[in-house]
Amino acid sequence: MITKVKPDKQKSDSLKKMAEITLVRLDSTDMDKYPSNTLLDYYDAIHKLIEAITLRGGTKVKGEGAHQELIDYAAKEKKIDEHMRVFLQQMRDYRNRISYEGFMVNENYIKLNKEIIERIVKHLFEQLK
Repeated sequence: MITKVKPDKQKSDSLKKMAEITLVRLDSTDMDKYPSNTLLDYYDAIHKLIEAITLRGGTKVKGEGAHQELIDYAAKEKKIDEHMRVFLQQMRDYRNRISYEGFMVNENYIKLNKEIIERIVKHLFEQLK
């Protein structure tokens, strides 16, 4: 459910900082050895960045299906493009499968998609400037 809230720069900055910390920790992780954990960390950081963007603009997404709705909302508001939206929805699906079904991501997933993931992360940080 999308709701309008008072813009919250302080919470937005906190979420941005948590994303930065997650990404620093991820840099010291053997991504090839732990591809599922790597995907979870990347997704978590990206989710925090998108939430930071929406909070700064006075929007909160919560409830059932909030992650999917947040990604779609970011695309609708032109914070991410359609290609990023589709990719992030796929990442969200993998994240859910890892968390709820014990799905294991193939190490090639990270190798093949690291460039786009890092491009999305960079793009989201730019949105927060």
